[in-house]
Amino acid sequence: MIHLAKEDIRHTLGKFTVTAMGVGMLLGIVLIMIGVYRGMIADAEVLLKDLDVDLWIVQEGTLGPFAEASRIHEDLKYTLKGYDAIEKCEAITFQNIQMPKAEKQISALAIGYDIYGAINPINPHRLIAGRVLKSEHYEIVVSDKTLFKLGDKIKLGRNFYTVVGVTHGTVNSGGDPLVYLSLKDAQELQFTYSNKRVQTDRARGIINRDGHLVNAIVATVKPTYTLNSVAGELEKWLHKSVYTRAKQKEVLTKFVVEKASKQIGLFTVILVGVSTIIIALIIYTMTLEKMKEISIMKLIGLPNFTIVKMIVEETLLLGVMAFVFGNIFSHLIYDKFPKHVQLEASDALMLFIIVVIASIFASFIGVKKVISADPTAAIGG
Repeated sequence: MIHLAKEDIRHTLGKFTVTAMGVGMLLGIVLIMIGVYRGMIADAEVLLKDLDVDLWIVQEGTLGPFAEASRIHEDLKYTLKGYDAIEKCEAITFQNIQMPKAEKQISALAIGYDIYGAINPINPHRLIAGRVLKSEHYEIVVSDKTLFKLGDKIKLGRNFYTVVGVTHGTVNSGGDPLVYLSLKDAQELQFTYSNKRVQTDRARGIINRDGHLVNAIVATVKPTYTLNSVAGELEKWLHKSVYTRAKQKEVLTKFVVEKASKQIGLFTVILVGVSTIIIALIIYTMTLEKMKEISIMKLIGLPNFTIVKMIVEETLLLGVMAFVFGNIFSHLIYDKFPKHVQLEASDALMLFIIVVIASIFASFIGVKKVISADPTAAIGG
């Protein structure tokens, strides 16, 4: 028996292929959108993984520096070092900054840390040029996303900082590059006011004493202790909010990227829906174009099942071809996006299953037309 779907597609190959490519571009964007979400989650975890600490101690009643403002005294770290359960701890600062380069500003998240401390946020595996910080003043390590090179001078606040190291893959949850400063420089940049502001404050009787504040203190716990119990104990006695590594990750994924993930999810659903409608309309149009031939088939005794099978096979083939084109399209353009796009095989497999199911549903409109076709229409011409 002649394979009806194959013969029909052969006669409309150009239209069929162009349609598959068009729908494939929509599916490619779906994969890109999912990849953007995956990239956001991966970016949000970069600093957590690089620091590799067990506890985050932040201002009481706040979610910590990733979600909102947090300020605590730097000398709290000495109190923490006196706890038996704490193995090591250090103060750390976070600050969004604008880095001037040529005629534009580059947004970045500056991490300030004690360069002589026991915890270093710079992952040596991410360092692709230069070295880590060795001086407490006027040195900076930048991400390669900033496009700064070794030896470049960057003006931040009142001072110029020399680039001594370049890292790769160091970004925050928003995709902005991470840069690293010594704790003293970061504190000056974040908590010290301009000369005119200082003069005005002194005239008002206000003295700036914020120079020894930090945004968080990070700590590791000795293996013999339970993280949750230590966190609860510290919250009770220090009157601070204390988050375990798992809880801080939850804060990042739930409170920082949750809204973006919902937006991406909505766009994904809309695009899949649009793709399904387009496939359904194309199949319906193709079915209308051959209604006379379908009527002849029914008139000579060809069962509905055979004709319906042709429509379903065409629809499935259109969906599969669109998925293949979409996969190719997404892999060709994903690295052109300003945000990190992380394409995963599991997401592609999930989308393939959705496309197959959507194609089956899309074929129903053509199937309905086939079943209702009148065989006598073939005689009437």
